[in-house]
Amino acid sequence: MNANSPEATPRPGQAAPGTAAAPGRIVLLTTSHRVAPGLLSWPAWQALHAADQVLCADGTHPQLPYLREAGITVDEASPAAQELVDACAGGRTVVVVATGEGEPALTDGLARLAGTGRVDMPELELLPASYDLPGARLLDLVQVMDRIRAECPWSSRQTHKGLAKYGIEEAYELVEAIEEGDRDELREELGDVLLQVVFHARIAEEDLEAPFSIDDVAGGIVAKLIHRHPHVFGDETATTPEEVKEHWLRTKAVEKQRTSITEGIPLGQPGLALAAKLASRARTANLDIPLPPVEGIGYDLLALAVRAESEGVDPEAALRAAARAYRDAIRETEG
Repeated sequence: MNANSPEATPRPGQAAPGTAAAPGRIVLLTTSHRVAPGLLSWPAWQALHAADQVLCADGTHPQLPYLREAGITVDEASPAAQELVDACAGGRTVVVVATGEGEPALTDGLARLAGTGRVDMPELELLPASYDLPGARLLDLVQVMDRIRAECPWSSRQTHKGLAKYGIEEAYELVEAIEEGDRDELREELGDVLLQVVFHARIAEEDLEAPFSIDDVAGGIVAKLIHRHPHVFGDETATTPEEVKEHWLRTKAVEKQRTSITEGIPLGQPGLALAAKLASRARTANLDIPLPPVEGIGYDLLALAVRAESEGVDPEAALRAAARAYRDAIRETEG
């Protein structure tokens, strides 16, 4: 046979005469549902355009319309491991656009084939086409909360007022985890506090007169942080924590149009914390305020709270630490 004859020319996917058939290549393409469809990495687009075949088991995969718009033919198929290996025969490259589950049945089947040692396996590559950005799991939390609000008999009936007590409880549990130094508990309690924020924001969406969403909440705090940190996002400078705090309070007073440094301090907080907060505001404003010359337990506690604040001690935390020690002493006596 003449080497230049049509019979001697290999067809696409067929090895040249006298050479071993190349096993080919399988590319498992994974994407994140938290990133807008079509926003794929450049290596992913290269692999898709260069592939001999592109497969996807899910005909409703959100990436498919964008792949086809880019001129990529996608076959809706869910091949078994051996079928996929056969499709790569002759050095062909097959890209599998993974579903949300990541194709575990297919990858397990390929692993079993490779383990037999009897199959000339194609090159296997896991190619992430899009990655989660930091904070991406917050989108999952918002979606889960949406569904719970719509379908849960208890959650669907909750109001801001009804949930208020849980916010206080979760905040105290968070503080306890911090003071105990329990990292696992800290992570869990932070999640519980975050849930309260997302839950209230979800309820707020349903308000007929003044609705707002979790995006409005996040947007508001982002704008506030940028505005109150001109030494980070602007031209001002701050070299000490005290300078940062002074600017924060000054900016906050202008924003709120307050006439007194006491405005905005919640009077419903625990007494020691309230006294310390008032003392902190007075000290920051360089106000020398003498304590009322009245005797009594309340004023004694006030004096202690002011003293603690001036020494950089959180009186609430100090009292809780003392109370825990007292609790331990009680238990030892009981035992």
